[in-house]
Amino acid sequence: MLDVAYEAVNDLPPGRLATIDEDRGRIRVRLDESEPLERVVHQLNIEIDRLMSAAHWFQLWGDEIVSRATPGCPLRIRYVLKDWDADEAFVAEDRGVVSVYFSQKLTTKQFAVAMNKATDQLLSGGRWFQLYAGEIIDNSPESMRQR
Repeated sequence: MLDVAYEAVNDLPPGRLATIDEDRGRIRVRLDESEPLERVVHQLNIEIDRLMSAAHWFQLWGDEIVSRATPGCPLRIRYVLKDWDADEAFVAEDRGVVSVYFSQKLTTKQFAVAMNKATDQLLSGGRWFQLYAGEIIDNSPESMRQR
């Protein structure tokens, strides 16, 4: 099962506004809660592009598997600040691209909360999966294993 979580933290190294750590079925996005959201999101777009460039993530779009290497439509995620008052993030998913729109008036902590909710909804669609050490991880429940 995929588990993606955003956290607003105060213990990132100096100069690091956002970090993304990946493991089997798991991503942790850590954001500097003391910095303005605009600066954090700028770095987050760089970090998420780096993650997507590793080519471990895929989108099932209809009967097509879209990856970072898909010609004319490389898989990407982008975070977009908007001038509105909503306290939630809005996700627009299309073939090869996910755009996340949210208010520039949010704090970094509010953004993390909104992103957790939006990400849960995105992953519940069942279109995303990770290739980790030769294993495909999707959003279906882990199988029960007896030892």
